[in-house]
Amino acid sequence: MRMELVPLVLALVLGLVGLGLVFDAWAPDAIVISSERRRRPRRERDRVGEAMVGFGVLAMAAAFAGRDTWRYSTIVVIAGAVLLLWGASRNRAYMRGVIRRGEKQPPLPEGPRRVR
Repeated sequence: MRMELVPLVLALVLGLVGLGLVFDAWAPDAIVISSERRRRPRRERDRVGEAMVGFGVLAMAAAFAGRDTWRYSTIVVIAGAVLLLWGASRNRAYMRGVIRRGEKQPPLPEGPRRVR
């Protein structure tokens, strides 16, 4: 594999990730999960923020695909970084809940047990 193809392969992978994020932001939740099974509902994600992150990733993929020869690569990288940061800031409450989910939380109070 020639070294010139590495940015193109990376751009293809990032493009697929970006398309997946944009599709997930616009698709209804009933496609993937039919009902919530958690005891405590988690915070709702911001769909516009998730789409911004997806478009930011797509912009970075376009910059990788354009390499050094594309005259708009600097503008696309700046726009992609702004979209990534803006989308992440819109989803910061959701991400905080996802990260804290892995921490040890106090147990939920149990109701009366039935004896069989």
